[in-house]
Amino acid sequence: MLKNIPKILSPQLLKTLMEMGHGDEIVLADANFPSCSVSNNIVRADGISGTELLKAILEFFPLDTYSENQVFLMEVVPGDNYKPEIWEEYKTILENSGEAHAIGYIERFAFYERAKKSFAVIASGEEALYANIILKKGVVK
Repeated sequence: MLKNIPKILSPQLLKTLMEMGHGDEIVLADANFPSCSVSNNIVRADGISGTELLKAILEFFPLDTYSENQVFLMEVVPGDNYKPEIWEEYKTILENSGEAHAIGYIERFAFYERAKKSFAVIASGEEALYANIILKKGVVK
């Protein structure tokens, strides 16, 4: 056992986060995201929400302050009359984390392409639509 590590983070997820370097990106994917089509490095987090994962990861995961954006969200598809309420929850979590952050928005298919280049995809149990988020890792100062 280790102290102060959120219990929802699996050993595989902790190992993945530790292996990442400065500038690497990780996707927190919702339950609808094509995780296996996008990445060979999948970390399962079934039954865990995107907000729970984000809170837990940000307890020790530095965001890249040298980048224009440290966080990316998938844009709502034009014509899809949907307002992702989870985005406000994500923004609150980011603000409360003490980490500097700027959010970029990426068109759906461009998001998939960026996700293909990510270090890993965390396949969560999040059921909210447009709950996919990319985090860019920074350095510990």
